[in-house]
Amino acid sequence: MKALLIALALCAPAAGEETLPDLSRPWTLDECIDWAMEHNLTVASREAAVENSEIDKSTAIWSIAPSVSGSVSQNFNFGRGIGGDNTYESGNSSSTGFSLGAGMTLFDGLATPNRIKLASLNLDAATADLEKARDDVRIAVAKAYVQILYAFQIEEVAREQLSIDSLQVERLEGLFSEGAASAAEVSQQKASLAQSKLTLVQAGNSVREALLDLAQLLELPAWEGFSIVRPEVSVEDVYIGTPDDIYDDAVGLRPAVKAEKFRLEGMDRSIAIAKSAYYPSLSANAGLGTNYYSNFGGQGFWDQLNSNFSQYVGLSLNVPIFNRMATRNQVRSAKLNRRNQEIRLHQVQQSLYKEIQQAWNGAVAARAKYDASLDASAAAEDAFELTLAKYENGKATITEFNEARNRVVKARSDSVQATYEYLFQTRLVQFYRGGTLTL
Repeated sequence: MKALLIALALCAPAAGEETLPDLSRPWTLDECIDWAMEHNLTVASREAAVENSEIDKSTAIWSIAPSVSGSVSQNFNFGRGIGGDNTYESGNSSSTGFSLGAGMTLFDGLATPNRIKLASLNLDAATADLEKARDDVRIAVAKAYVQILYAFQIEEVAREQLSIDSLQVERLEGLFSEGAASAAEVSQQKASLAQSKLTLVQAGNSVREALLDLAQLLELPAWEGFSIVRPEVSVEDVYIGTPDDIYDDAVGLRPAVKAEKFRLEGMDRSIAIAKSAYYPSLSANAGLGTNYYSNFGGQGFWDQLNSNFSQYVGLSLNVPIFNRMATRNQVRSAKLNRRNQEIRLHQVQQSLYKEIQQAWNGAVAARAKYDASLDASAAAEDAFELTLAKYENGKATITEFNEARNRVVKARSDSVQATYEYLFQTRLVQFYRGGTLTL
């Protein structure tokens, strides 16, 4: 048992040590998003802002409690000075004082409850900012993930085309050895094969670049060996509605809008806080105190503390009369800040509507492109099969074959691109309406 505990202790990561990512297997989209949430610096910054707002709220809440303080003083007097009997004497003396005081604001024009509410609204706004940062990361990760899937598909198209060109080179070399094909035809086909190899290399580089982009977005300490799960995706008819429909659902859900609404409500509290300076303020205070004088009639320490013990309690009323227009200007400034916050809220709402318009238009365009690419791809495949049969029977030239090949490669690439564009855009629209980003 002891040996097992030692082994577990050695295997466990040290406190504060960051867990390294497991790159031995492909990652799903959810795993990528989860890792990004834990390591993204913008998210971490927003989390710190939330914690700071929680502290501010706690400070505001505790401001209603009375303040209590105590003090101890020790003085040494040399020469003529006042003594313990409140008369002046000559000689050296010392005095020791103890005091305990408490104070509490009874009324401050409702500034304190408004500060508490303002701190609560600031915390809500900071929390919404954090959720917006997380949403931004989710969208960025999903977009990068889809880009990798697209790059993988293009690489497969290039690899398939390389296989076709390789078979054609072998076929022509066989025909050339039998005298049924010219050297020029073999050379031209080899040139096409070389171009296909280059295309495959470029497609592989695109895959690596897309993986690197996602790895950097995830803040991975190392990315060699990093890969993703390639889920089965299917394009389905998705009702996306109109931009206005999407906006009506999104405006009450998007954290960016929520944050600015919280701040606008906070501006109302700031105005109330500024206006509180117009009203009188009332505070209460109380305290205890005693002193000891070294030359006080020979009385001992504890006897003097008992004799000099005093208590006090009081009220303090402060009535503002004229403060050089400071309060009026603070109120005007608070109202101006509220007007600016209204503008900021409208800007965020307009920005959201524009984003939704772009996502909606992108989804509609991607669907149209997808439908057209299917027809184009099918037509290109049929034309290629016919041209391939003619070419192998000597009824089509190698130029015609390569043109048909290029058309089918482009059609396949366009179809793949349209598929993933439509997939991402429809998922993005659903995300704006409160859905999750899944493939």
